[in-house]
Amino acid sequence: MSRASLHLGTHGADEAAELSITHALLRLASDGELDEAVRVYLPRRSTVVFGRRDTRLPGYDAAVAAARSAGFDTAVRVVGGRAVAYTANAVVVDHVRHDPRAVETMDARFQSFGEQYAALLAGEGVDAHVGPVPGEYCPGEHSVNARSAVKLVGTAQRVVRHAWLFSALVVVDDLEPVREVLTEVYGRLDLPFLPGSVGSVRAEAPHLDTDAVLDLIVGLAGGETSAGLPPGVLDRASSLVDQHR
Repeated sequence: MSRASLHLGTHGADEAAELSITHALLRLASDGELDEAVRVYLPRRSTVVFGRRDTRLPGYDAAVAAARSAGFDTAVRVVGGRAVAYTANAVVVDHVRHDPRAVETMDARFQSFGEQYAALLAGEGVDAHVGPVPGEYCPGEHSVNARSAVKLVGTAQRVVRHAWLFSALVVVDDLEPVREVLTEVYGRLDLPFLPGSVGSVRAEAPHLDTDAVLDLIVGLAGGETSAGLPPGVLDRASSLVDQHR
């Protein structure tokens, strides 16, 4: 990853608020008010985050109800893809950059970031690769998997005028609750899903807990750690948060 301002930790009351903060960073980058920033945080709560396309499916309301019944909050994200689920034992990485060539470099970005995350995990003894897993949640050609059998890291992008957001979700632990809630959610959305495709870093490398994975990702991100967030982000985020609930 390139050298960017690095922002650690949560700043919102729930995951919808966190998503709105990243959305605000993307808006600032698009407007040329922000060059590059990376957010790395551990979610405060267990959450199912739906894609925009999910919200248009007939089973969406039932899927939201199922997630909440399982003890998961719900939110909606701006990046592409389908529903994902995570607990506090996950690491979210959001990389935002002002880039006039954002559209034409999209595929290369997927490949490059995927390779970086796979190499990071491989360095810790995980049999990690870039590529899809049959039946995975939020399917994508550039998921990071273990043993070509289970998904460990999901990646997604949002490209806007002169800026991009690359988001990665690393599922570190709590494998069974994540599998169970995704089974309920995907069933109600009537989307293909195989519970056995869900993996976790801890299941592949028991020596890696959430704090250890967080440290590895912070090291990968590099950049200068900044106190707080860039000026104006929280104000702009407050105007966007309803788009994520």
